[in-house]
Amino acid sequence: MNKKIVIAIDGFSGCGKSSTAKAVAAQLNYGYIDTGAMYRAVTLYFVENHISITDSKHVNEALRKIEISFKYNDKKGRNETYLNGLNVEDEIRKMYVSDQVSEVSAIVEVRNAMVSQQRKMAKSKGIVMDGRDIGTVVFPDAELKVFMTTDVKVRAERRQKELLEQGEAANLDEIIENFKKRDHLDTTRKQSPLRKADDAIALDTTSLNFEDQVKRIVDLAFAKINEL
Repeated sequence: MNKKIVIAIDGFSGCGKSSTAKAVAAQLNYGYIDTGAMYRAVTLYFVENHISITDSKHVNEALRKIEISFKYNDKKGRNETYLNGLNVEDEIRKMYVSDQVSEVSAIVEVRNAMVSQQRKMAKSKGIVMDGRDIGTVVFPDAELKVFMTTDVKVRAERRQKELLEQGEAANLDEIIENFKKRDHLDTTRKQSPLRKADDAIALDTTSLNFEDQVKRIVDLAFAKINEL
């Protein structure tokens, strides 16, 4: 398969964008970029270094010190996020980061810095990227755009199971409220709000199992590649 495309997967928090995008990338032998993890890593840095998100000077100074990269862990079979050379994959998934990531990612300077990094990562195509504004802002010319949605209770149940497997207890109602808060912040922020691109394909995963939603996107990718 010589022809390569950019696949942009957007959608609400907890829809399984990242796990789906990883599986799609693996099946297509494409690179995978977890943009949500990038914003989580920035949030973690801000928390650990007591950066005030209302102080533009401190935010910009912090962003100049942040370097994010991804490495594949063969033993665990997953891509892992590195912040300034340190593996932060597990830490950035914790609830205290989830509670603050939408506010941090809404900061104009943060989004500009991350979008710049994301565009550099995908210059050679053959990339699957997921996030909130990939099809609308980061790659408006992506050959395939998918917008994922899932019922909020189903999202919360999936996230609770994920957290429990990591040994972190989490109340279902609190997770639901966290998702509702993040949905509101993501869709109403002034900078790059979450919305479906006009040419994106909607994919409701509420009643789909993981394998089916991956297959849907892989099939769409092959169809798009064959059109080129």
